[in-house]
Amino acid sequence: MSNPYDQNPYAGGPGGVPQPHPKGTQVLVLGIVSLFVCGIILGPIALIQGNNALKEIDANPGAYTNRQNVVIGRILGIVAIVLWAIGIVINIITFVVAGSQQ
Repeated sequence: MSNPYDQNPYAGGPGGVPQPHPKGTQVLVLGIVSLFVCGIILGPIALIQGNNALKEIDANPGAYTNRQNVVIGRILGIVAIVLWAIGIVINIITFVVAGSQQ
């Protein structure tokens, strides 16, 4: 019979220590950069990588510590996609209105 006091309840597993997810910082940086540079390209990348990282974190929640970074990067990627889409729609409307007034 195993002793319940041998295992650390705060560790990622029996004798393991939780580590940051390897893509956590990358997703966060992609999300931030996508707001300012090429959001139509970097936003979906941050979203896809963030979704994949969240699946891995949720599959083994005790193994990773930086779920919040992944969530924030993913949300920033979504915001960048929406902002770029709104900008494209506004540009199209502007060109249509300007073209119809000539």
